[in-house]
Amino acid sequence: MKIKNICCIGAGYVGGPTMAVIAQKCPHINVTVVDINADRIAAWNDEDVSKLPVYEPGLDAVVAEARGRNLFFSTDVDKAIDEAEMIFMSVNTPTKTYGKGKGMAADLKYIELCARQIARVAKDDKIVVEKSTLPVRTASAIKNILDNTGNGNGIKFQILSNPEFLAEGTAIADLMNPDRVLIGGDTTPEGQEAIQALVDVYANWVPEEQILTTNVWSSELSKLTANAFLAQRVSSINAMSELCEKTGADVNEVAKAIGMDSRIGPKFLKASVGFGGSCFQKDILNLVYIAKTYGLDEVADYWEQVIIMNDHQKRRFADNIVSTLYNTVSGKKIAFLGWAFKKDTNDTRESAAIYVADDLLNEQAKVSVYDPKVVAERMYADLDYLNTRTAEENREGLEVCKDSYQACEGAHAIAVLTEWDEFKTYDWKKIYDQMQKPAFVFDGRGILDKEQLKEIGFVYYKIGEGE
Repeated sequence: MKIKNICCIGAGYVGGPTMAVIAQKCPHINVTVVDINADRIAAWNDEDVSKLPVYEPGLDAVVAEARGRNLFFSTDVDKAIDEAEMIFMSVNTPTKTYGKGKGMAADLKYIELCARQIARVAKDDKIVVEKSTLPVRTASAIKNILDNTGNGNGIKFQILSNPEFLAEGTAIADLMNPDRVLIGGDTTPEGQEAIQALVDVYANWVPEEQILTTNVWSSELSKLTANAFLAQRVSSINAMSELCEKTGADVNEVAKAIGMDSRIGPKFLKASVGFGGSCFQKDILNLVYIAKTYGLDEVADYWEQVIIMNDHQKRRFADNIVSTLYNTVSGKKIAFLGWAFKKDTNDTRESAAIYVADDLLNEQAKVSVYDPKVVAERMYADLDYLNTRTAEENREGLEVCKDSYQACEGAHAIAVLTEWDEFKTYDWKKIYDQMQKPAFVFDGRGILDKEQLKEIGFVYYKIGEGE
């Protein structure tokens, strides 16, 4: 089957960049990204590509090249579904906040609504591709909905699992040159034909030996497993960072030493204030829930410990600020450099900054924040979502600054929560001169020059390094 029209439902951090690259690399395929959020679609269509709703280095150039040629953004979901031979489902699958599985299981309501809409609109056979991260065996539920809620005229649906393995901040590079593309589908002849149709799309720029095909269950589980393993490495090095602080070791030296072991490798061994993002926590909780539903309690407990360690790392970072500032931060100004969960993205989901700020606000600190890409409304929404205090109290306690020097002016301490490169280039003497003394820096990302800051006069603390 030759694919001429692709529809992607969901214009978020995965759907937008993925479809932009497919459109750029496959000019013979029309790619339409649809979303019911009209403001988001308007932002994707903005003539000024610097105003795209997703910030990723290089994304603006890809969108500028393909948009209007064969890449389209629309709110007309039904039209896009009707015209497409292949439909990507790239909608949100957050952790459930209610009912059975609350706090662990993936909430599949958007996936189900998506499937029902496809079934209602489709007039001919479709290939439906799971792009969202989903629990194992979701494909069978989607197929059941599609086969039983359609318009009854013999339309056939093939379900493929094509999980994304993008790292935010490097998503475009990851899409252009992926480690692997994973496609899972049925072992039937029809399933294999559908798999081949998607292989043919990616083969326009990805070497075929890097395109793996599996059964659909293996593909779904591979995504959860990959994120669980990566998060496990972060929690492992963070656990060692606390031990390093107590023993006088340096976690960076430990990480370098073990990373030179070819069996371990150097990646994801950077100690920090904790991992964030939309995937790691959500996917591990999902894995824990799946294990529990099968009665695999020891498996569930093992993976849950990764989350427990991550929460502990964020909490102890906030606790260290309070205890170092003479056991009280009430009325004191604490400046945050960074709010995004990592550099080169405006994504704040599960960012450590949210939870550290929440803890400090509970201690009646005044928090001022500067982040080069995250807007004030997003920061306040992140805090409001926790329901710790009223929206008014959050706005009184948290000041969002457009300038880093303004954020640090008069502060008792600075906390580095995101590893933005620009933080390393600041005039730290100027910042020191306008702070309260003693002036503290808590480097939650380990990116600043310790000797330089100490020479200026700062009291400097870095994750994973003893005094």
